Order: sequence, then structure tokens, then C-alpha cells
Amino acid sequence: MEEQIVVKVEHVSMRFNLSSEKFDSFKEYVIKSLKKQVSYEEFWALRDVSLEVYKGDSLGLIGLNGSGKSTMLKTIAGVLKPTEGSVTVNGMVAPLIELGAGFDFDLTARENVYLNGALLGHSREVMDGYYEDIVAFSELQDFMNVPVKNFSSGMVSRLAFAIATIGTPDILIVDEVLSVGDFRFQEKCERRIRNMMDKGTTVLFVSHSIQQVESICNKIVWLEKGKVKRFGAAKDICEEYSKS
Repeated sequence: MEEQIVVKVEHVSMRFNLSSEKFDSFKEYVIKSLKKQVSYEEFWALRDVSLEVYKGDSLGLIGLNGSGKSTMLKTIAGVLKPTEGSVTVNGMVAPLIELGAGFDFDLTARENVYLNGALLGHSREVMDGYYEDIVAFSELQDFMNVPVKNFSSGMVSRLAFAIATIGTPDILIVDEVLSVGDFRFQEKCERRIRNMMDKGTTVLFVSHSIQQVESICNKIVWLEKGKVKRFGAAKDICEEYSKS
């Protein structure tokens, strides 16, 4: 039986224009921009990246800060459109990229559950079915009627993780979010990700912990200055990366 490709990245490059000068105020920046007096430097976060991810794979992205890992995930998630090349995704994506980014901090935790559910494309009825699981997983039973602006960052992350991981998405994108909360809660999050993998979810994973990457992933793409340095089996590449 032929393996199913769920993510196909073809010759993807991503360019950002960075202002090469400093401004004393936003007003000064706007005025100079309108007069076309602002000069920019090109920064290529990704350069000609190609890779294929198959159904059931768990792909880790490793590399130093600024190597392009998060940009690659945001491109696959559809948050960023590549400057060059194309990304094809087959299936429903649950992106755990910036936990709490879709929250309205003036609303209560309960209201944010339904708001985030709507952003993920779920009806109120669907979210009713998941509500108790979200509350139990996030361990915020006593705080669901409290405005999220009164939450600690750890509480926000726990709630966001619980909402984002409902059901069994085809593809789960995880970017540095397993550092949320305490060690016990991190282990709980990791167990939930493994449970999704057991049900056939394909995982794209970034973590600052190379041990975590090696324990969760079967394949690795090693990015260096936006280019693919290595792509292959997790154990071999993690070992090489640890020695570099």
C-alpha cells in the first residue's frame, strides 16, 4: 500500500524586508515611509526548502535560533505565504504555534473556549461536547468564569493547549509549546500528543529540548540559516546535532 503524503513542501523560500535604520518614533517611520525614504535589508528566513511528510510521521525541526524552524511551521500552517515555492497540505491542521493568540483577554475562560472553537471551525454544539474535557485537561475548574486577563501565562497556555488538541486532527503542529506550565503538566501534554500519534495524527514538532525531539520524532529536518542541512532518521541526526 502506497504511503500517503500529507505535507509537501516544494522549493519554498521566505523573504522578509527588515528596515535597516532606527526611528525615534512610529510617526517618523510613517512619514519617511510615505516619502519612500526608508531603506530595507532583505532577510531570507528560508531558502529553497523541499521535503515530504507522510501520514503518521512525526517530523522534528531542529536548528539554532533564527534557522527558520518557526517560519517553516507557519508556512505549513498557512499563517505565512511563501515568497517562492509551494506548500500542499492534505488534511485538517491543528496549529500549536502561539498559544493564546486567539484569546480575547477581557472574556472569561469559558467564553474563550467557544471563541477559540469558532476560530478552529467548530460549532457551539461541537464545543459543548468537548467542554468538560477541556476543563479537566487544563485543570482550571475553579477559574472558568474568571476573565483570562487575570490568568498567569501558564494558565493561558494550559487552556490554549487543551482547546487546540481536542479531537484527532490529521496534522498537529507543535512549536515550543511543551515548555508550558510545570514539568508534570508538560508530561501530560506529551502524553496527549503521543495518544494523537497512536490514532494516526501526523506531527510536526519544534522544541528547544533535543531529547524531547528524539523521543517523539521518527524523522528530522535540520535547518541551518534557512536551508536544509540534513533530512532523515531522527536518531542519527539528533546524535550528529548534539555533537555539532
